[in-house]
Amino acid sequence: MGTIVSLQLYVENPAAVTAVFNTIEALETRLTVNREHSEVMSINHAAGKHPVTVSKLVFDLIQQAKAASLLPYSRFNLAIGPIVKLWKIGFNGHSIPPADEITHRLSLTSPHLIELDQTNHSVYLAKAGMEIDLGAIAKGYIADITKLVLAQYNIHQAIINCGGNVLTIGSSPLTSSQEWHIGLKRPFAAANSLLGILHVQNKSVVTSGIYERYFIFNKQLYHHIIDPFTGYPLDNELQSVTIISDSSLTGDIYSTILFGFGVRHGLNELEKHKNMGAIFVTKDQKIFIKSNQHFQFELLADDYELCQSLIPA
Repeated sequence: MGTIVSLQLYVENPAAVTAVFNTIEALETRLTVNREHSEVMSINHAAGKHPVTVSKLVFDLIQQAKAASLLPYSRFNLAIGPIVKLWKIGFNGHSIPPADEITHRLSLTSPHLIELDQTNHSVYLAKAGMEIDLGAIAKGYIADITKLVLAQYNIHQAIINCGGNVLTIGSSPLTSSQEWHIGLKRPFAAANSLLGILHVQNKSVVTSGIYERYFIFNKQLYHHIIDPFTGYPLDNELQSVTIISDSSLTGDIYSTILFGFGVRHGLNELEKHKNMGAIFVTKDQKIFIKSNQHFQFELLADDYELCQSLIPA
C-alpha cells in the first residue's frame, strides 16, 4: 500500500490480528498499481486490446470509483493513472512535465472510456495507454474491510490507521467520554505538530492535503493532488480537507471531491450529505467546519482561526 498500517486492539486476540494483516496483504495484491502483476494491472496491460475479467471484489470497487468519477465537476478520477505516473510526485518526481505530454495523457483519462460488464465482471479500457489507479480509494476500502474482519472475531472496539485513513471502531475504552482522540496534523510541520484534535466515536477520519507529497520549483509548490481537468496539481485556497464519515471509502472519495470544490462550493455540497462532516483548512490559516454534530474539534494552533461563517463570495 506504500504506507504503514497500524492496528490497535484492546483485547488479546492474535488470530484476529493475523486475519487482518493477511486480508490487507491479499487486497493489496489485487489492487496495487505499484507492482507488475495484480488484477488492476491486468486491466491496464490490456488497455485498447480486450476486456479483462476480475474478481467481484475488484469489479465492485472499480464500479464505485467510476460512479464517483462521473459525478458533476468531480476531481476524483480513477483513470488518472497516466498523469500520476507522468508527474511521479511522491516517487522521486521533482520536475514539471512537458505541456504537450500532459495534454496527450489527458486524452487517456476519461472515465467514460472505462467499459464495465456487470454480467461477466469484466473491465475494458477503450484506449491503449489508459491506466486505472485506485490509490485514492483503496486505503479507505481496505480499512472498511478490516472492520468487517474484526467483527467476525467479535471485536467492536479498535482503531486502524492506513497511512492517514483513520477508522475508529465503536467507542474508546481509554477516555471517560468514550470518544477517540484523533490528531489533525499541522500542514508543513513536524509529524507530531497538531492543528487540533477530533473527538469521534465509530467514525472514519480521512484527510487530503497538499503537504505530504510535493516538490517546490521556482518558488511554487507542486503537490500530488492532480486536477483531472487540467493535468496539473489543483490550485485553490486549500491546504487540506478532512472528511468525517461512517465509511472510510466515502471519506477517500469525498476528501478528494471536496478538495477540488474549494471551501464555498464544498460547504454547499455537504448540504446534500447529512451523514458527513468536514474540516476545511485554508492557506491563509482559516478553518471551516461543517456538520460538526458528527464530531467535536478542539483547536490547538493559536495562529489558525476557527471560522463560523462562509468566506465572502
